[in-house]
Amino acid sequence: MLDVGDDNVVSWEVSGAAYGKPAVVLHGGPGQGCAPNMRRAFDPRRYRIILFDQRATEMRFNTTEHLIRDIEALRVHLGIDRWLVSGGSWGSTLALAYAQRHPSRVSEIVLNTVTTSRRAEAKWLYNDLAHLFPEAWERFRGHVPEADGDGVIAAYADRMEDPDPTVRLATARAWCAWEDAVLSLEPQADVGPFGSMPIRDMLAFVRICTHYLRHGAWLEERALIRDAPRLGGIPGVMIHGRRDITCPLDTAWALASAWPGAKLVIVEDAGHLHSDSKRAALVRVLDEFARG
Repeated sequence: MLDVGDDNVVSWEVSGAAYGKPAVVLHGGPGQGCAPNMRRAFDPRRYRIILFDQRATEMRFNTTEHLIRDIEALRVHLGIDRWLVSGGSWGSTLALAYAQRHPSRVSEIVLNTVTTSRRAEAKWLYNDLAHLFPEAWERFRGHVPEADGDGVIAAYADRMEDPDPTVRLATARAWCAWEDAVLSLEPQADVGPFGSMPIRDMLAFVRICTHYLRHGAWLEERALIRDAPRLGGIPGVMIHGRRDITCPLDTAWALASAWPGAKLVIVEDAGHLHSDSKRAALVRVLDEFARG
């Protein structure tokens, strides 16, 4: 555990080679936490693999800026000069934000399933996909009838702060039902990956996720794409499934166009979720960086 201030600690773990190439892996969500599969693409004979659970403290102390500080505090605590930064989904947003703030501390960047947390991306996922899933959208939207216009995310965030635990649980379940619906067309879709989460984890995930979404992750719209030139000189690879309808390929394409020297790997048969083909692409990239 690492004390990061604000009466908050974050848990971290290190595995692999004690003197291997250091790599920090940033989990998705926000609020999903780490899982063993996040380190399995890294060769443990070559990498020193660092995972940590992003803070889940009082919401006023939980912002993208706080997470960037936590990553840097962990790097200093572990005595690492530069490390490979890797992240998927929300983790790709956080990886980009950290690397643009601390480019001298980043040796390489590997992103798997690219998002930049633009409000336009959130609107697509939590509004515009109603065109494909109208029945699921009706249930999702119907849970917060008080929401006006595009205020569905804020309404869910407000309900996740309700003092009544039954309200919070019903809200979390409604949110996860929508998440599961929009993933249901995935080639590797599980049955209810979000709805089957343990209740404690589900509540934490939805509370933190809606908190970040309502604030646009405290980033200016398109800031991470606009500032991608700051990453020039840092080897970077993005891996993205063409069949990802929750986070369409155009975001990764725009980022690759703005990031000098970055490589975009499009996996034709993959979507947003884990797949053998995406994992194989990730292993190839990480093995190449380990040899380098």
